[in-house]
Amino acid sequence: MSNLLKNTKTTKKGKQESSLRWWVTLLMSLGLALGTWNPTGHHFIHFISQQDILSGFTPFAIIFMLGVWVLAIKSIFQSIGWGGTFFILIVIGAFLWGLNSYGVIQFDNLTHMGWVGTLSVALIIWIGLNASIIWKTLTGVYATDSVESSED
Repeated sequence: MSNLLKNTKTTKKGKQESSLRWWVTLLMSLGLALGTWNPTGHHFIHFISQQDILSGFTPFAIIFMLGVWVLAIKSIFQSIGWGGTFFILIVIGAFLWGLNSYGVIQFDNLTHMGWVGTLSVALIIWIGLNASIIWKTLTGVYATDSVESSED
């Protein structure tokens, strides 16, 4: 199990890359999605709705959570854009349709749908955080810049 977490590869440039980053970003994505809202009621939205917004560390917590969400959304749209996000939603929807067909989840059960929605958001965040790594693994290129050519 420890090899799964510490698996390292050497890049063409001699840099060591660890698979630990996949697990860290997965935990960050789950933490953000589940921490913001989940069907159990133990989440950030419930926390701030049960007290005075301007008391104690609540303003700091709100600003911190908004900042983390801004970073996550920026990362998602910078790496996969609207088209990638829409494609991931379609894939998740097709997977959920299959789970519903086999009776694993029920679309009319609000608790099931709450968990599905929260975990789907976590998956989208995780893919957005790792899209460049996934792309590099598949193609060998981190990113390409579009260059405008002017024909004179």
